[in-house]
Amino acid sequence: MKYTSTTSTKDKGQKTLRGIALTIALYFCAVTAWAQSAATVKGAVTNAATQKPLDYVSVVLLQLPDSAVVVSEMTDGAGVYTFAQVKPGKYTIKALLVGFAPATTKVIEVGQQPVQVPGIAMQEKTNALQEVVVKGQKPLLEQEADRVVLNVEQLNTAGDNALEVLKYAPGVRLDKDDNIIYRGSGSVQVMINGKMTYMSGEELQRYLKSLPASAVSKVELMANPPASFDAAGTAGIINIKLKRDETLGMNGSANLGVGYGKYEKVWGGLNLNYNTGKVSLYTRLNAGHYNSFNRLTLKRNINDSLYNQVNYWHPVTNSYNLTAGADYFISKKHTVGVMAKGYASPENTLTTSNSTNYDATGTAFGSMRMHNPKVSSTDNYSLNLNYKFDIDSTGRSLSMDADFVNYSSYADEQFTNNFFSASGEATQAPLQLRSYSTAAASIKALKVDYVHPFGKGYKAEAGLKTSRVSNDSDIRFEAQQEQGWVNDTSRTNSFAYAETIHAAYLSLSRKFSDKLSMKAGMRAEQTSAEGHSATTGEPVDLGYLKFFPSVFISYSANEHNQFSASYSRRISRPSYRSLNPFTFYADPYTAMQGNPFLEASFTNSLQFNYNYKSFQLLSLSYIESNNFVTDVIRQNDETKVSISRPENLSKATYLSASSGGTLPITAWWTTTLQLEGSYNTVSSPLQGSAYDISRFSWSVSAEENFNLPKEYKLQLSAYYMSPSVQGLYQTKANYQLDLGVQKSFMDGKASLGLKLRDVFDTSRSRAVLKYSNVDMYWQNQWESRRLNLTFNYKFGSNKVKTARNRRTGTGEEEGRL
Repeated sequence: MKYTSTTSTKDKGQKTLRGIALTIALYFCAVTAWAQSAATVKGAVTNAATQKPLDYVSVVLLQLPDSAVVVSEMTDGAGVYTFAQVKPGKYTIKALLVGFAPATTKVIEVGQQPVQVPGIAMQEKTNALQEVVVKGQKPLLEQEADRVVLNVEQLNTAGDNALEVLKYAPGVRLDKDDNIIYRGSGSVQVMINGKMTYMSGEELQRYLKSLPASAVSKVELMANPPASFDAAGTAGIINIKLKRDETLGMNGSANLGVGYGKYEKVWGGLNLNYNTGKVSLYTRLNAGHYNSFNRLTLKRNINDSLYNQVNYWHPVTNSYNLTAGADYFISKKHTVGVMAKGYASPENTLTTSNSTNYDATGTAFGSMRMHNPKVSSTDNYSLNLNYKFDIDSTGRSLSMDADFVNYSSYADEQFTNNFFSASGEATQAPLQLRSYSTAAASIKALKVDYVHPFGKGYKAEAGLKTSRVSNDSDIRFEAQQEQGWVNDTSRTNSFAYAETIHAAYLSLSRKFSDKLSMKAGMRAEQTSAEGHSATTGEPVDLGYLKFFPSVFISYSANEHNQFSASYSRRISRPSYRSLNPFTFYADPYTAMQGNPFLEASFTNSLQFNYNYKSFQLLSLSYIESNNFVTDVIRQNDETKVSISRPENLSKATYLSASSGGTLPITAWWTTTLQLEGSYNTVSSPLQGSAYDISRFSWSVSAEENFNLPKEYKLQLSAYYMSPSVQGLYQTKANYQLDLGVQKSFMDGKASLGLKLRDVFDTSRSRAVLKYSNVDMYWQNQWESRRLNLTFNYKFGSNKVKTARNRRTGTGEEEGRL
């Protein structure tokens, strides 16, 4: 199918987008004019003994008669604080500073004119501590208004990487190819420290595997992200927050690990932070060497014959990634930052394939052997520039981000195919092929966000974003013939693709009380794209404007019982790799091919959560995806070649109920349980006939943590996934058991961990495909059983000095970076 969009459609979309931008601009003017009617309250805080000003004092504005907290502020270097846009009424002001007794002013009357508050003199305590050691333990799972937070530091993740950490998060698992599945869907966006990774599939997997679990602080799960986030990702967003220490001076951590399954693995990393209070510098460096394997067994029934294939991959990968950044706090209101990231992953892979063919009686009638050495590399780097303006103490702020991402890869492959009879004699001369492919992509993005609290508990948010993606790919395929290497025109190709997305959003939230809050938003995204394939010659030209509403409601009956419900409409655009029409051969009978004419899919998502204390007692989720994308195999019964190609199918639904969290059994024993049941359906026309399949599935995971004497910890974890439906695949059950032990020493600064994953070597991915003329069983086995030994060391001060580290201006930046 050819996709076209007329000029009038594009013009109409652009006019609509301009209308949205104009509406936001008029809104800014309206709320700004309203804010000008409020008054400014200003004062100063001094030391009662020395009469000198006190900086970084927490000053709280309390509204009478109930002393409700309106806003808090910090004093500057002159001891001065300012509250802007204070509504008329009666107030009192309270000053708090560690080492000093709290001080409160008399009643203050606020009208339309600025108010100068009499000076606050604070009395110093005689027994004040000079240093405060920060020590505490967060719960493993926290429920916030619009997200679930997994505190990774509370887990024993010895030997794990960032990808494996995600399996601890409720509702998250990895499929047979290590793709991330959240709420039953692979269409989930992954962010690092609030920034899009702009990676998917194998590139994203390699990057996350290169990050040790010790570098991860939190995993945030947003099933229905608010309007301020991109609408991409039907299952939602997973934000991985890496560790960043904000104590003054130099501090950091180092890690080193070795592992062995069938082959060796070595990795290490360094995390450094330097904070002067005015400038914050940070860098993360990680490197690894991974020698592993993957064995794929395919059994295909074609007519009356059985084709039994065993493909064995042996990749040896070296990966390096570096992140460096700086924040400069120009003043209490202005912050600028820069962050640069680089990633490289050269790899040498040897792939062999053995295929034996059987007739209807089970007698072998031929075989094929393939030998394929491959040299490849994936590289990318990115640069982010950001600016934050905290306009006033009410929470009004303006932030801007500019991003540039560059991606490149290449692969050089050699194929030697030998064909034999049942007796083992060669039936023809070896078939020799070679290919060389390159890919390059660049992404430029600019966004502006504005936050404006007003009225009683109201907050408005608005923003604009534009992004541009350019992607170029080339592949040259050649065959060895008598005259030498000859270009295979049927497999040689080039593909160019460009995509532009303009977005605008507006949201409004209100906190009615400490128990009830609501939020609603609308996001508009206009997409236009052009693509061209040298082989097909058929252009891709599309453009559309879509709207994405979202609604959130949260209610706390009391401190132990919390309820939340949310809805959002999402979009899932095809990955750049899936749009590439190239055909990549794993062996002469098996290949993967892209589809440049894939359409975006849309999802309606509903979520309900009930939390009791820190336990997610019940989570209900419903996802309805239309025009969703999944891999479809097209089989040629004459040539015996099966080509997997992503295609749009009509409809898929996912309904699930889950429960999970952490429970303290005793003072030394803690258990983490996750239980989920789901009902999946897929319904669509497929290769000329109707395809309908549905199935109930369930999974359970348990992790037991035992705190033993002398700073030892013991961990036992188990996982089971019942048979399920994943797209067109009917998967078999999968399960495994892990065992780990950890020893802390040097006052908790150092730890040594030993972990054996998949103790009984039971983890396998197995599935059946049956539709049209496709009748296939496959089993994927990897190096799931392996022993990992890791060492982690934290250095630098873990103490917060009372004089300077009370400054709270970096809190939001940490979430932004």
